[in-house]
Amino acid sequence: MKGGRETVTSPRPRASLSWDDGTIVVVDQRALPGEYRMLRLETVDQVVDAITSLAVRGAPAIGLAGALGVALSAYRHCSDGMTDEAAVRSDAARLSSARPTAVNLAWAVRRAVGRLAEGPEAVLAEAMTMLDEDAVVNRTAAERAADLVEAQFPGEPVRLLTHCNTGRLATAAVGTALGAIIELSERGRVTEVLVDETRPLLQGARLTAWELGEAGVPYRLCVDSAAAAAMAQGLVDCVLVGADRIAANGDVANKIGTYGLAVAAARHGIPFVVVAPESTWDRELADGSGIVVEERASTEVTDFAGVEVAPAGAAVFNPAFDVTPAELITAIASEDQVFRPQVSQGTSPGAGSLGEVPA
Repeated sequence: MKGGRETVTSPRPRASLSWDDGTIVVVDQRALPGEYRMLRLETVDQVVDAITSLAVRGAPAIGLAGALGVALSAYRHCSDGMTDEAAVRSDAARLSSARPTAVNLAWAVRRAVGRLAEGPEAVLAEAMTMLDEDAVVNRTAAERAADLVEAQFPGEPVRLLTHCNTGRLATAAVGTALGAIIELSERGRVTEVLVDETRPLLQGARLTAWELGEAGVPYRLCVDSAAAAAMAQGLVDCVLVGADRIAANGDVANKIGTYGLAVAAARHGIPFVVVAPESTWDRELADGSGIVVEERASTEVTDFAGVEVAPAGAAVFNPAFDVTPAELITAIASEDQVFRPQVSQGTSPGAGSLGEVPA
């Protein structure tokens, strides 16, 4: 049904978003794991709502949704072969600002708008090219990260820890950090994955656990506050996370709680690896101090499944992301490189350093 919901009874893996007969089709990530439900988005308003409500989430995925949203707008504002470019640019601005932290959103929207003078078909073609590129980019970055981990633990199965969701749901296909984890599992290198539940919206418990189960990768859930204890008890060999924005020096913005994981990993000499496409880099920012961190609604913290769990009127601090300093990051793997912030800054790698592998 256009403009509404389409329930899929079989939860077999499929693309997280696509274009179908003038609509954007996306997995409604709010419904998982209980229901695998597709949304058909016909208007820019619906795309903005899907992004802000986290029906579509994950830095690469919201970027791709934004680019397809520009295509929707271009078709809507085209008449007799003429496109109202001002109206489309206004819609593009709304799409870009739907979530401020993930640089992929503004990047993808800007790239789609760059074809606007050629007409709606060109805008859509650019968005579809980005969809195809995303799968290739993610596969390359995931394999590079997997090679990196495998080189550090040659011939050994590893115990991994991850945070939030960085799989195919967060991208067009494959995934970033979770893609690397699944790649390592396919190589027979994973003993177990510890999955942070990722408060307050449980993207780890709802989404990452679901994807790992679909892929047949052994995992256990843990509350976010148990991750450091797991490291102290020797249950984690390596931490793999994604990113929403990376500054020029390697500071990384990612889901809230990532910074604490990096501090704990550094304390215990555990490699801390970020997996993200080059489109996540914002090299116009010298460091992470310039990253705008989105703060979300207080009800995400005060309510749980529609039930109030905090005193009425409780004040709330609810940042969606935090910034991890480059000095705490062992390596950042993208489709083009393995970037080692400590080495680039001329400092000695810490106890969690990874051995050299071809970049």
